[in-house]
Amino acid sequence: MARKRKTPEQHSIDPAAQQMLIRADELGIGTAFTRADAMAPCNIGSAGMCCKICGMGPCRLTKDGQTGICGATIDTIQARNLIRAISAGAAAHSDHGRDMAFTLKAVANDEAEGYIIRDVAKLRTIAKLYDIPIEGRAPKEIANDLADLYIAQFGQQKGEIALLKRAPAKRQKVWKDTGVVPRGVDREVVEALHRTHIGDDQDPEHILQHAVRLAIGDGWGGSLIATDISDILFGTPAPVLGQANLGVLKENMVNVVVHGHEPTLSEMIVAASQTPEIIAYAKEAGADGVNLSGICCTANEILMRQGIPAAGNFLQQELAILTGSVEAMVVDVQCIMQALVGLAENFHTKIITTSPKVKIKGATHIQFDEHHALTIAKNILREAIDNYKNRGETQIPDVREDLIPGFSHEYINYMLGGSYRSSFRPLNDAIMSGRIRGVAAIVGCNNPRSQHDYLHTHVTKELLKQDVLIVETGCGAIASAKLGLLLGEAGLDQVGPGLREVCETVGIPPVLHMGSCVDNSRILTVLTQVVEEGGLGDDIDQVPAVGLAPEWMSEKALSIGTYCMASGAYVIFGGSSPVSGMPDRMEDSDIVANYISKGWEELYGGKMEFILDPDEMIQATLDHIDKKRAALGLPEYVPDKYGRSGDARMLEMEELPWAERREALYGVAAD
Repeated sequence: MARKRKTPEQHSIDPAAQQMLIRADELGIGTAFTRADAMAPCNIGSAGMCCKICGMGPCRLTKDGQTGICGATIDTIQARNLIRAISAGAAAHSDHGRDMAFTLKAVANDEAEGYIIRDVAKLRTIAKLYDIPIEGRAPKEIANDLADLYIAQFGQQKGEIALLKRAPAKRQKVWKDTGVVPRGVDREVVEALHRTHIGDDQDPEHILQHAVRLAIGDGWGGSLIATDISDILFGTPAPVLGQANLGVLKENMVNVVVHGHEPTLSEMIVAASQTPEIIAYAKEAGADGVNLSGICCTANEILMRQGIPAAGNFLQQELAILTGSVEAMVVDVQCIMQALVGLAENFHTKIITTSPKVKIKGATHIQFDEHHALTIAKNILREAIDNYKNRGETQIPDVREDLIPGFSHEYINYMLGGSYRSSFRPLNDAIMSGRIRGVAAIVGCNNPRSQHDYLHTHVTKELLKQDVLIVETGCGAIASAKLGLLLGEAGLDQVGPGLREVCETVGIPPVLHMGSCVDNSRILTVLTQVVEEGGLGDDIDQVPAVGLAPEWMSEKALSIGTYCMASGAYVIFGGSSPVSGMPDRMEDSDIVANYISKGWEELYGGKMEFILDPDEMIQATLDHIDKKRAALGLPEYVPDKYGRSGDARMLEMEELPWAERREALYGVAAD
């Protein structure tokens, strides 16, 4: 029997996405949404019960007690599959960090066209952490030494990754005591692949211990390197005004959408699009100029630094092309659907690949090279402008939302205390008093197996009602942006009274946009600073905080979840578990599922769990936050204890007659 197709409203809560899905249906064009409808997931593979690492298989384990041809048990197979996925995710984000380190080296040696060091203060701060001399030295000298240090972290064979010293001292001891200190980023990834070759490591717990080691090398190594260097080269994010959703595309301009993850390309395209020669070239073609927007994490990179609008998140990459208004979609690495080329053939859009690591059959390839960055960026834009004349009928949804992105951990420090006393003290005090119940980091991808954006926004809105401060990155941040939750005044009537009081007093949104998915390292830095500020324990596992990936899809999400767990966080994934095992198997016999939850919690104070129901995810988050509050001896959370900030009270006072105002303010009775 044919499966019933979902309606556009069932596919997405986003009205812009719904409009484009209707258009796709009218044109008879498939998308990831309709392909997900037609493609039933393999219940054996999705549960981690299929092994294909050698030529004797694939071996599919469907009965309890069954083994593969080599004798591998379901637990060994699940552990191998999971570590290979974590390894691929760690490799993707860390390879991004490696490329950024090489770019920094080129800039330091005047070999990278168009780039400059924009945040010298951060360069000096970071260099000082590693005892790199900074006094009396030019920024490029310091940058050269820092680049060398960071490049060395990838190929290092012994010792430990230098960046681990930025974790809380107690957390570093936990890693040393459990033997999971990464020696070098690449070494741990390679060893993961070696361990899972046929005939190698067959103890599931031993395999998963190495998964922790390689994930730490990503979160506290490659990803943190990428974030550091992006800030140094392109500027540390601070709040700017931006917009999100497909309505940012413009009818009268050449629309260029940048999609992927590496800011070296997108930042240079931003710079090139603002040059007089490119603007003049676009006007000669009959357009008013070049309109840039982003998809996925590239969107977050240029949004939080330049205010360039986000056309959407992962599941909107095809929908942008469906508007008929995109002259070129310029892609680099990660999360790029191969279906884009076939889809673009129905319109005039050019798909332009730029990375030496990524080619798509049928796409135009213009290889990006940081040494000639500005020249190549201009050539890419000219290719898009030349295509403007081929534009046909367009349908751009009139749907967009304002947002304020750019809350780096440096800016959070500043916003809480000002220039002369920047500090996390006010945040810690708000949590300790109960004004803020706890903190949740909501991150990760979109997945067409669930309703687009629903899980992200539902969990976000429900936690906000419970006075939980939200920080977000990646596609989850764009989902909340499109709902209007990333504005200071947005949704404060739906936010718990204590959190509302803090937001009104400080002047921040209830949801803080912290960047792209590689910038989850910023969240680790925030948690470390919370610990160092005092009052909320001496390690991350004591802080009332939870990480959630409600619509997880990629292997990168598994690496992120693992390094956050290893840092002491409770991490909840929405959707199905890659190690769910057999449905009729006793829960206690699911060795891998139990180990990544209970076993890891005993070792690291953090755990990973997969929860299908969003309301159960919310309750598990609140229960964990309350448990951590109780363990710290903090007052029990009382919903209505707070809620009237000083600003709000003063506004109320202004409406009172003077005598009543004096009595309310000073307790002096009216005559």
